[in-house]
Amino acid sequence: MSRAFNFSAGPATLPESVLRQAQAQMLEFGDAGASIVELSHRGPEFIGVAQQTEADLRSLLSIPDDYAVLFTAGGATTTQALLPLNFANPGQTVDYVVTGHWGKTALKQARAGVVVNIAASGEADGYRAIPARGGWSLSKDAAYVHITANETIHGVEFRDIPETGDVPLFADFSSSIASEPLDISKFGVIYAGAQKNLGPVGIGVVIVRRDLLAREGQPRADIFDYRKQLEAESMLNTPPSWNWYMLGLTVKWMLDEGGVTEFAIRNARKAAALYDVIDNSGGYFRNEVTAEVRSRMNVPFFLHDEALDKEFLAGAKAAGLIGLKGHRALGGMRASIYNAMPEAGVQALADFMRAFQSGHG
Repeated sequence: MSRAFNFSAGPATLPESVLRQAQAQMLEFGDAGASIVELSHRGPEFIGVAQQTEADLRSLLSIPDDYAVLFTAGGATTTQALLPLNFANPGQTVDYVVTGHWGKTALKQARAGVVVNIAASGEADGYRAIPARGGWSLSKDAAYVHITANETIHGVEFRDIPETGDVPLFADFSSSIASEPLDISKFGVIYAGAQKNLGPVGIGVVIVRRDLLAREGQPRADIFDYRKQLEAESMLNTPPSWNWYMLGLTVKWMLDEGGVTEFAIRNARKAAALYDVIDNSGGYFRNEVTAEVRSRMNVPFFLHDEALDKEFLAGAKAAGLIGLKGHRALGGMRASIYNAMPEAGVQALADFMRAFQSGHG
């Protein structure tokens, strides 16, 4: 078997050692006589997996005790729809800072039942920068302020945590969670779909400051109530048990590799290697994001002549580099270089880009 270097934005590459461990345990988990995906989520085997996964995630991210951890079915978009239901009163204002496609999506999910205030937006300049904090129009009595920490499509990333005073800061960290150390105490809620840095598609993580769960929120079914989910240890209904198990293996792998401090070092090197090729190509490749807020997880770039796009992608695939086609909302190319992408993969892409320019200049 020959695995390619997969630069897909999500579902994204997983560590090969994690896939091999899951493969080895697929038919039988331990001595249970069945696969973990066949065992009851109420049984001791899966309960052990769930508890260990939360303990490892708390260790990896240094999650304080006054924060609850929920494992949720679905991805970040589902969470975006549930945030106002759980944390805002009917008709209350919520503030959104829109820095790309997914920030705009989050805003759309929140509109039902609350008043959405766009406190700042980078749309006018094509989401190439993050609006300066001093220019944000925040509401005095907002339920929360929402940001997207890293925009997967547009390649814009918050490099500093914005100050929002007494209003809690909520953040979508789907594509940058666990990529570097983070002071979680500065947030009210952090959430992420797992399919980029934490594991497979189909499960998400919500990290919420416990005092916020005392908010009444809006009328909602128990299944949409984070308090009920916490009481049931994220098992109010049957959870995506295989995805949860895979998330646990991925988190343990990150701990074994040195944790978020080590990945911050690796990710800085990987991003620098790609941006170096782009910035020193004489305009052959270009990235349009302001340098100070360029993402270290998702590197969008364009060729000087889009007529070469198909040839570039075909050549990359032949070289064992896949998942590089840009999102339809932006076009061009995109290299997603999450924790599981080895530095060798990024170096292979950098070498291919230089060779392509040399051969098609």
